[in-house]
Amino acid sequence: MRESRRHVGHDRRVDADEPCDWPQIAALYGELSRLTDSPVVELNRAVAVAEEQGPEAGLDIVNRLPLEDYRYLHSTRGELLRRLGRTAEARDAYRRALALVHDDAERRLLERRLAELGTATGPVLQ
Repeated sequence: MRESRRHVGHDRRVDADEPCDWPQIAALYGELSRLTDSPVVELNRAVAVAEEQGPEAGLDIVNRLPLEDYRYLHSTRGELLRRLGRTAEARDAYRRALALVHDDAERRLLERRLAELGTATGPVLQ
């Protein structure tokens, strides 16, 4: 029941221009995380927190998670670092995700992100 409530924030969006209720989504992931003690759920909460409070807040959560062999941890970390303008660290995170990925579409996305970092010089303004 609680996990299905998490989707409510996503389902209410009428179109892409309507903002998500990131505080509500983060709160629901927090509740689910407390119930499951799942680091994967906590990673999802980190994404919602980053959208609500900024990439540094999300990165603080990501950096505490015991998911060293989970590609989504590294791709998320890479994205947050990219948004902060920490290009070298973002490259390392994307490369680690690439080493763990098995899906061609995900591989292409990560390769594209790495290529984009080749021209990046500062923080990404959102």
